[in-house]
Amino acid sequence: MRTSISQMLSRGASFLALLLCFLASPAMAQDPDPVPPRPGGLRVYLDCQRCDFDFIREQVPSVDYVRDPGVADLHVLVTQQPAGAGGQEYTFQFMGREALTGRADTLRYVTQQTQTDDEVRRGYVRTFGMGLVRYLAYMTDTESVDISFEMPALRERPTSAQEDPWNLWVFRSRMSGSVEGESLERGRALDGSLSASRTTPEFKIDVNFRGEYEWEEFDFEDDEGNTVSRSTSATEVDGSVVAVWSISPHWSWGLSTDTGSDSPSNQRFYLRGGPALEFSFYPYAEASSRQITALYRIGAATFQYEDTTVLNQLAETRPQHSLEISADFRQPWGELVLSVEGSHFLDDISQHRVDLFSNLEIRLFRGFNLDIRGNVARVKDQIYLPLSEVDEVDRLTGRVQLGTDFEYSVNVGFSFTFGSVFNNVVNPRIRTGGFRFF
Repeated sequence: MRTSISQMLSRGASFLALLLCFLASPAMAQDPDPVPPRPGGLRVYLDCQRCDFDFIREQVPSVDYVRDPGVADLHVLVTQQPAGAGGQEYTFQFMGREALTGRADTLRYVTQQTQTDDEVRRGYVRTFGMGLVRYLAYMTDTESVDISFEMPALRERPTSAQEDPWNLWVFRSRMSGSVEGESLERGRALDGSLSASRTTPEFKIDVNFRGEYEWEEFDFEDDEGNTVSRSTSATEVDGSVVAVWSISPHWSWGLSTDTGSDSPSNQRFYLRGGPALEFSFYPYAEASSRQITALYRIGAATFQYEDTTVLNQLAETRPQHSLEISADFRQPWGELVLSVEGSHFLDDISQHRVDLFSNLEIRLFRGFNLDIRGNVARVKDQIYLPLSEVDEVDRLTGRVQLGTDFEYSVNVGFSFTFGSVFNNVVNPRIRTGGFRFF
């Protein structure tokens, strides 16, 4: 009996192995059916909001660029997100349509922080061109296509963090100033920042420092007709450190702290910090095209105020926490960004804040795009408001934050384009968008 069972198991295993081999054979592959060459050039809809479109058309003229994805053979969606070294990661999603339906590829191009704009655009044009090769093979009009390969120059370069003299650290600095004025108003401003970051697949850290100073002076007439000058100024200084550790394709946790001063908010000094935990409903690897996350933060905040607050405080330390749920989808139909965040002080839930933000860019039908942006906030956590009355000049110029129960803004726009679907020709002579008669 035992022999019979062993024979049956052996035969069953053999049958399963043959079945797996059969399913894995080329005859059972899920690749799309062969496509006969189609007359004419490859029609490409390039869906990229931050690309130099004129330069792409000049460098890759062997396809027909169309303005409507409905008539395209190939839809190329380009998205981007910050890379670890301070550059950008461009993701090119090639999606076949019509006779090429079912054929898809994804290529990525990562820029360096030190690259110029010209170097960046040449890099993503090269990536775009490489992705087109597979689809150009299905077109009969390929006489204008020329593919060449060059031997890369031999050079020594770091291949790992251990061989990198900077150990993957990237530093950035910025400084700017401005002066402006007219007969009755003068102003000057100075701001700068310094940051450092290090990013690996398992860990990243960001350190940032920023400062800003603004000064304005106004001339006006008093009730007696005399010219009076009034000046106002505002200073903001802050620094932050954020460290994040990867747990799994869906989980990460981190620590954050920030400190500084904010005179418009009556804060001579503040210090906030605590741990955070985030869950991503989609794997983080898909963040360039779709992402839904839930982020929970808990910690404490210490404040020292310039003036006594409406709660009769000159200094205080408060525990607080927040939960933020956000979604970001970048697809051929457009982009949708939604986020809602709620926070409150743990010792008094009545002192809370709720923010809702949305941004919808959608292609409703051929040539018609709709753009809706908005945010609304319930504000009940302004514990820093000064007890004394705000000066009229500061109130009018917005130098001091005023008390409120809510904030909102809405922006709605649309665009409609019609006419020829072809968009191949580049003519840089006298930019018509800025041409005017004097």
